[in-house]
Amino acid sequence: MTDTTNPSRRNAMQQLAAGVSLAAMNAPAAQAQGAGIAGASTPEDFVRLQKQLSNWNRWGANDQMGAVNLITPEKRKAAVQLVREGLSYSMARNAETKEAVDNPAPIVRKTTRVGKGQPGVGIGGTSDTFFISYHGYAHTHMDTICHFLYDGKMYNGYSQDEVTEDGAAKNSIINFKNGIITRGVLMDMARHKGVEYLEPGTAIYPQDLEAWEKKAGVKVGAGDVMIVRTGRWARRDAKGPWSIQNEGLAGLHMSCAPWLHARDVAILGGDGAQDVLPSKVEGVPQPIHALVIVAMGMPIFDNCDLELVGREAEKRKRWEFLVTASPAAVPGATGSVLNPIATF
Repeated sequence: MTDTTNPSRRNAMQQLAAGVSLAAMNAPAAQAQGAGIAGASTPEDFVRLQKQLSNWNRWGANDQMGAVNLITPEKRKAAVQLVREGLSYSMARNAETKEAVDNPAPIVRKTTRVGKGQPGVGIGGTSDTFFISYHGYAHTHMDTICHFLYDGKMYNGYSQDEVTEDGAAKNSIINFKNGIITRGVLMDMARHKGVEYLEPGTAIYPQDLEAWEKKAGVKVGAGDVMIVRTGRWARRDAKGPWSIQNEGLAGLHMSCAPWLHARDVAILGGDGAQDVLPSKVEGVPQPIHALVIVAMGMPIFDNCDLELVGREAEKRKRWEFLVTASPAAVPGATGSVLNPIATF
């Protein structure tokens, strides 16, 4: 993959994103609903974008932080200044502990020392154990930048062989042990469309993102966590779980990838898997995941529950806030369960 450090390269990426967005705005409704946006809708486009959107070597040949490098000390200080009320709201889904069609590996919590039988006088104690298989479509988690591979490589050119039974020797979650502190921007696509939730399979295009920015009075910028609400959990709570494999999820179309790169987003988050499913790109099941993680080195916050923060943002008509998140400090892990917090 190619270097993106020189200014002409960055300008080219911005022009690419602008071109995709313009094509989206001019595309017929049937195209926007169906095959996608010209220039970013085919398997060949996916292969091209893996090279054009690459951040490999941008922060050096040994980098393992990827786009999180964009969260500079100055960015953190500016994000903290967004706090006016000091009110915090979780963006994590409560643990899904029941097996369901969209949750084949529920979180297991077993009480290993109960209160009964503990001393009635003096000091006693209780304890329990969690078993969490966090990747998938049910649990709020962070994908680190070794989670996806393309052509045998992970972000920054490291070999897939770096991930063994002993864990990931490169690009693991341990690189983010110091936590995430930055500006979050909520892109509420359900509210933008005037609905409680988007139906599974609904694609979000660059023109949708830009229309929301205009409506909300915010603009996604360098070092931000961009958080996309589709209303996925509102639909699940209203109608029950559904088969992701058979019915899909609302999410970003592949044509949004150049837009994310041009804006220098640090982390992509949302209440689903971020990709629209099915992807609408033949033979490429999760192009957003692959482009964001492998090419751009951008971690992902999957399966966030954005119903509470969406209501709180709507109440304030304020769609930017401080985001803090602390993944588990597990060397070699491909991700982590997560409780991201929005503070207004």
